[in-house]
Amino acid sequence: MNIESLARTLDTAAYNADPVEQLSLSQTFDETTAYAIQEELLVCRYERGEKFVGLKLGFTSEAKMKQMGVHDLIWGRLTDRMLIENGGVLTLADFCHPRVEPEVCFLVKKDITRELTLDEAPEFIEAVAPALEVIDSRYKNFKFSLEDVIADNCSSSAFVVGEWQDAPSDLRDLQMDLIINGETVESGTSSAILGNPWKSVVNASRLAAKYGQEFPSGSYLMAGAATGAVFLSEGQKIEVKVQNMGAATFEVA
Repeated sequence: MNIESLARTLDTAAYNADPVEQLSLSQTFDETTAYAIQEELLVCRYERGEKFVGLKLGFTSEAKMKQMGVHDLIWGRLTDRMLIENGGVLTLADFCHPRVEPEVCFLVKKDITRELTLDEAPEFIEAVAPALEVIDSRYKNFKFSLEDVIADNCSSSAFVVGEWQDAPSDLRDLQMDLIINGETVESGTSSAILGNPWKSVVNASRLAAKYGQEFPSGSYLMAGAATGAVFLSEGQKIEVKVQNMGAATFEVA
């Protein structure tokens, strides 16, 4: 198995917005190898000048697990090119088949170099904000195995972050609404994110330490989706509203 070649296949698919067949249809590989492919995939991005800016967690909500048919927490990397300004524009043609989901985002206060406990987590977080993540599988028909999606950087594609604010000690049970063109299309609560979004910080610290990924001060952490994801279409205005935290928005062109 040529890990670099597989990574470049996925990178080309993302760069050209031209989906490919699942890797697992022609290759047999495990989760460890999938993360090795993901790491090499990011090398392709870094070679083009992109910079690491954070991590995202996947399959953290029951709705997401049900939608994707898996039961494992996974993670991917974020780069500066994925960040869309709050209120900005996403160009649909740059993606294969993008979907959006409502999240919260943490801003890391100091370097995370080991697995944290739930009690320690707030010490390492500067702020929190409402956020939107755009996921976009590089596989045809948005179909993949667990190993496929990990290799594909867990469908990391784009994200929008609202205004930062001090992170409260309790982030559970906050109402979260995904609104498209003024209509609420998905609703949930922050408790859908691992029961408590602070657990995302704990899990991200564990996974970063396990795989040797630096997680420095100033990094973003997309905590995971509170609802299922919704396909994007041209002309939409997308908004997430999070109780007591405000909103984040972008438009689709």
